[in-house]
Amino acid sequence: MGRLTDRTALITGASRGIGLAIARRFAAEGASVVLCASRWGAHGKLVGTLESAVELIREEGGAAAGIACDLSQAEARATLVEQASEPFGAVDIIVNNAAGSKMCLPSEATTAERSWMFDINVNAPIDLAQQALSGMRERGRGWILNISSSSAIQPVVPYRDSQMAAHFICAYGSTKAALDRYTQGLAHEVASAGVYVNALAPENIVLTSGAEYVRDIARRNPDMAEPVETMAEAALELCCGTHVGRVAYSRRLLHSLGLAVRSLDGKTVLGDAFLPADLEGTA
Repeated sequence: MGRLTDRTALITGASRGIGLAIARRFAAEGASVVLCASRWGAHGKLVGTLESAVELIREEGGAAAGIACDLSQAEARATLVEQASEPFGAVDIIVNNAAGSKMCLPSEATTAERSWMFDINVNAPIDLAQQALSGMRERGRGWILNISSSSAIQPVVPYRDSQMAAHFICAYGSTKAALDRYTQGLAHEVASAGVYVNALAPENIVLTSGAEYVRDIARRNPDMAEPVETMAEAALELCCGTHVGRVAYSRRLLHSLGLAVRSLDGKTVLGDAFLPADLEGTA
């Protein structure tokens, strides 16, 4: 415990799901966490709000603050790192977890749909990294973690699930492939300054309350699913170690380093990289 003491972490898409799990795990290790998300989800539905996410971390004994921001808007995100530095001090860690997807066939994806996905999934992470890099270089330390996806790679034939599912994820996966490439290039540019940039993807599906639309796929293919704790533990390693330009997958990273998977409060060892997901739960 205490691996992130005296560090400030900005985590986007942090009101629920993977982002909130990472925020809770980081706070348990001593980080002051700034959660960023839009208060409203798709179709005007109120999802896991920033207020409740921040309150949860505080109830668990962590230091947390929230910033509402629509990352699809360049002007809205233009000063986000500066804002995130106000509650607890300069940002040492950025986890670019927020992402957006339009499920559409690659032959039919419109310019507007593609541009929207690239803005959230590629341009926003790059913008936030560029905002933070000057300060990180001056301090001689910093960690930037971009959350990627296995959809960045074209699935092999025969497809694990349906052909349609493989086709629909193409446009989104293309944005993650671009993010992976940018991550590697940036990592090698700034590593000599003590700034470590990496990407992390789940092996396939992380079962959280925000993943209901893929729960049936996970039930049909249980080995494709993983608990959210595996992503949180892998993210912790990449945000306090000296890894350079990894495009890592959660289970494989944990297994290769012999790391245990802990509960989000860090107090309990749940298992190892093979820890199964709860297919019926809504963590």
